[in-house]
Amino acid sequence: MGTKLFNTKTQGANILVVDDEPDLTDIIQTFLEGAGYHVSSENSPVKAVEKAKATRPDLVILDITMPVMDGYQVCKELKKDKRTADVPVIFLTGKDPAEDDKKSFKSGGDMYIKKPFSCESLLEIVRIVLMSVSR
Repeated sequence: MGTKLFNTKTQGANILVVDDEPDLTDIIQTFLEGAGYHVSSENSPVKAVEKAKATRPDLVILDITMPVMDGYQVCKELKKDKRTADVPVIFLTGKDPAEDDKKSFKSGGDMYIKKPFSCESLLEIVRIVLMSVSR
């Protein structure tokens, strides 16, 4: 039986965390693994696209502001490839929602979480997004 922050229907899902800050990806990976998820991380947006296409995760948690490719571009790349088109994307960013101007949703994102965030709120959103998709 699940609790507010834990649900057996989403436990074991494969999650890809993409952020150019290794400390942040490490924190998120450690926390989500502790909650029963299989998590991999990538600090390069270009490598993240390749990894997602190769592994087809159940969910991508994606920063917006990164070098070479921003999160919007990464999301668009994922959404136009048949292998990853239906993978939900949660944007995790320090950008102000007013500055985003709905770009996260226009690029194919499913949710938007503003940094700083609590790991518990991230976990709840991960659970909600995973439960809302049927694959």
